[in-house]
Amino acid sequence: MNQFDFDASIDRRGTDSLKWDKYKDRRILPLWVADMDFPSPPAVMRALHARVDHGIFGYTLPPAQLRKVICRRMERKYHWKIAPEWIVFLPGLVTGLNVACRAVGAPGDTVMTFLPVYPPFLKAPGLSGRRLMEVALIKNREGNWVMDLDALKKALSPAIKLLLLCSPHNPTGRVYHRSELEALAELCRKNGTVICSDEIHCDLILEHGRNHLPTAAVNPQMAEHIITLMAPSKTYNIPGLGASFAVIAGADLRKRFQQTMEGIVPSVNILGFTAALAAYTRGEKWLQALIRYLRRNRDLVETEINTMPGLSMTHVEATYLAWIDCRGAGLENPAAFFESAGVGLSEGRDFGAPGFLRLNFACRRVTLKVCLEKMRQALEKNNQRRRSSSKSKT
Repeated sequence: MNQFDFDASIDRRGTDSLKWDKYKDRRILPLWVADMDFPSPPAVMRALHARVDHGIFGYTLPPAQLRKVICRRMERKYHWKIAPEWIVFLPGLVTGLNVACRAVGAPGDTVMTFLPVYPPFLKAPGLSGRRLMEVALIKNREGNWVMDLDALKKALSPAIKLLLLCSPHNPTGRVYHRSELEALAELCRKNGTVICSDEIHCDLILEHGRNHLPTAAVNPQMAEHIITLMAPSKTYNIPGLGASFAVIAGADLRKRFQQTMEGIVPSVNILGFTAALAAYTRGEKWLQALIRYLRRNRDLVETEINTMPGLSMTHVEATYLAWIDCRGAGLENPAAFFESAGVGLSEGRDFGAPGFLRLNFACRRVTLKVCLEKMRQALEKNNQRRRSSSKSKT
């Protein structure tokens, strides 16, 4: 029997939830921003209760034990040996993206990324006075989203000092193969381009037989020029506690990264450290149960979306996010259309891909079924109206 209940109903309305209170005055079910509607692991909640009961919340040092746990975890799960001193703690992964843009190169240099991508990738370069260059992901013969390495090779120049990579990929849900990452790392090595790799979804691999491979582990010659960003936040549903970290093997690169943080970036708070340590040491059974639940939700979403008129999506290998192509549905504004039907989704334009939507399926299955049915009914009614309008004109 599953000891973790992911079908439990927990009302998040009125809790200052970014996800739910966006629609607090409207009858819209939110499947947008990437946080889960599940309680965090019991071990995390017990650890937080114990820390709160201590009653003192003073300035906090990063726990030495947490560094050791992260090192052991990287070697056990990903066969990646890292040293404790390579770890730089951050109050959020988006902070890491922005620090990386400021730490590498100088204002006026170029930062490259692939489209579509998590929106902060598109904003961070400009906030640091850098130019942004975009290379579109393409679909291969199997219909999977892949990096266009030929286009990347043609676009690379000495002005491109940094490449922002998302692996596993948000929003498409791809798990990149070793060959893809090796080719990317080699191109960047030859061009003298640093890679900042967002790997926050690395523990959420849904595809049987697939494993996450840290970008920094694929090319020893490139390893010292890669910033890896990770966190327990997506995996264990603790994003509001602000506990993330960078892994930077290169001493010079790590020094620049840390100097850029000085006086600007706050340390991780005491409850964030507490939750991270508890999650990584005592959250594995919960995580495995979560993966099983998410797989079934993923399968449900793929089946339903790919049979809805005008919609399609590729197979989700990782994350709890579905990337939906709405361009065949003839919708002028897909996000607004589905909001009017009672379902709140992420606008594809924010990811650099108008005509697409992102759906977060990390919710109760009953809620997911209701949302998918609302989407289907809305599309069918819209098609009926279009057919009626077409007949009346003829």
